[in-house]
Amino acid sequence: MRRPLPLLLLAIGAIYGAWAIAHGSPYTLRVLSVAGIYALLALGYLMIFGQAGALALSSGTFMGIGAYAAGIAAARYGIGFDLALPLAVGLPVLLAALVAIPVLRLQTHYFALATLIISQIALLVATEWVGLTGGANGIGGIGGLTLAGFPIRAGWQSLALVWSAVAVGGWLAARMTGGLAGAGFAVMRADGATARAIGLDTDALRFAAFLASAAYGGFAGALYVHTIRVVSPDVLGFPVMVTCLTIAVVGGRRRVAGAIGGAVLVTLLPEWFRALRDYYLLAYGAILLAVIVLLPEGITEAAETLLARLLRPAPAPLPPALPVPPIAVTRGPLLEIDALTRSFGGLRALDDVSLRLAPGEVLGLIGPNGSGKTTLLNCVTGLYRPDAGRIRFLGADITRLPTHAIARAGLARTFQTVSLVAEMSALDNVAIAVEAASVGLLRALGGTGPQFTRARGIARTLLEAAGAAEVAQLPAGSLAYGIRRRVEIARALALRPRLLLLDEPAAGLNETEQADLAARLRDLAQGGLALLVIEHNMPFLLPLADRMICLDHGRVIASGSPAEIQSDPLVIEAYLGRGAA
Repeated sequence: MRRPLPLLLLAIGAIYGAWAIAHGSPYTLRVLSVAGIYALLALGYLMIFGQAGALALSSGTFMGIGAYAAGIAAARYGIGFDLALPLAVGLPVLLAALVAIPVLRLQTHYFALATLIISQIALLVATEWVGLTGGANGIGGIGGLTLAGFPIRAGWQSLALVWSAVAVGGWLAARMTGGLAGAGFAVMRADGATARAIGLDTDALRFAAFLASAAYGGFAGALYVHTIRVVSPDVLGFPVMVTCLTIAVVGGRRRVAGAIGGAVLVTLLPEWFRALRDYYLLAYGAILLAVIVLLPEGITEAAETLLARLLRPAPAPLPPALPVPPIAVTRGPLLEIDALTRSFGGLRALDDVSLRLAPGEVLGLIGPNGSGKTTLLNCVTGLYRPDAGRIRFLGADITRLPTHAIARAGLARTFQTVSLVAEMSALDNVAIAVEAASVGLLRALGGTGPQFTRARGIARTLLEAAGAAEVAQLPAGSLAYGIRRRVEIARALALRPRLLLLDEPAAGLNETEQADLAARLRDLAQGGLALLVIEHNMPFLLPLADRMICLDHGRVIASGSPAEIQSDPLVIEAYLGRGAA
């Protein structure tokens, strides 16, 4: 749906900016310039924090390094803002690339603590390296902004340059966080394992987002030092990071308009409350706290929700259905697993497991809870690394391949618990899997609109085949469980797989839904798609499977036709029970 809020904010900002240029004091223009600089910093922060979902505490450091690089170049070597800009942006990006190798592997608060330590190291270096940075006193006498060798005067010229940079930075950020890349980030935030299983390279996305945040931070630092005319360790201090985080939370962490609007609000609020004198900081803090508590998603998302209720915009029309590209016919063994072993501490979840699967075959995998069924699927799809053994798919060894590479090779899966992005439409949940291999920030800069439109057309066809076409434009979180399961299977088929792994697909479905799902799965198998199905529902699985394997305590205890498995004494004893015989 179209979002009117950015256009509304743009109009308000243009009117206010025109008024400030015409009637504002030099101090007002300087404050607005600082607000624009923080907007650039926040635009970079929305990449790693808002889109990638990683709480980084290093954006202030990137801004500080950019400020020091531009400040030292100007004060010591007489290099102007424009000529020093590549250095001011390049150094933070280089630091981010070096730091990303060990740090980006960390998750949640460990990642935040690691980036905080890096920030403290940078602050210590700036304070102690007196010969280069001027120590605690910093460096003064830095010239103003220049562009193509021409000086930019303080006041409206400086303000125009800063906000022109914000406009360009906002446009680039919108390109990098919209379309396919935006949908990819949404899946990654919702569930990293699911994102990798549909072919998204989450490590590359996080890495690119981290570098982008560093580039924006360095650019903001260069503008800052030539606007303030002095650089000191304060620019590397934790308060700068706190301000950036506050802007993201108050404005809206995933919206370009939120980064810009939040920066203006957080910068100007203290100025508006100066008349309260000794109490202005108290009023400022109370308002920010109220916004965070009452509007946890940020002002912009709350405003978008309100406008949507008032204006009731019509959803965009569905794209025309497009044919699904055919899958090449495969001959010979499809999946070969030899002597697979996986342990968790002292527990051996898989113990010398071997199996074969041919194209078009339906293999049922049964066993009691804790027998290693889901662990086997996780090893095959690369979510777990086996301790020993080998996995071959289409004749190639995939034992050590990352999950996204395995998915792109033609091996798709569903999960025991349906994992869809609740706020995304069913159509987009499927469409992102169609073009997962094309998701990336550099590709996004070139525009992915036509690709996403084509992916939606294919996704519509897949949803129709799965019996979920009528919910294509509804948020996935609003769908009934059985429909969500169909959408998840359609998403897995969007990878155009040769092998589909299903983890308890009939769980939570009524008898009618089970019968419909079984019929659709049989049609897929007759078309040449191999299926490996984990299921406890024997009335569902027995008529569907061509062959079955039973696991117990991580070992294969029986293999054969459904009739042979039903009558096997070991299977009866370990799983089916004597009543089943």
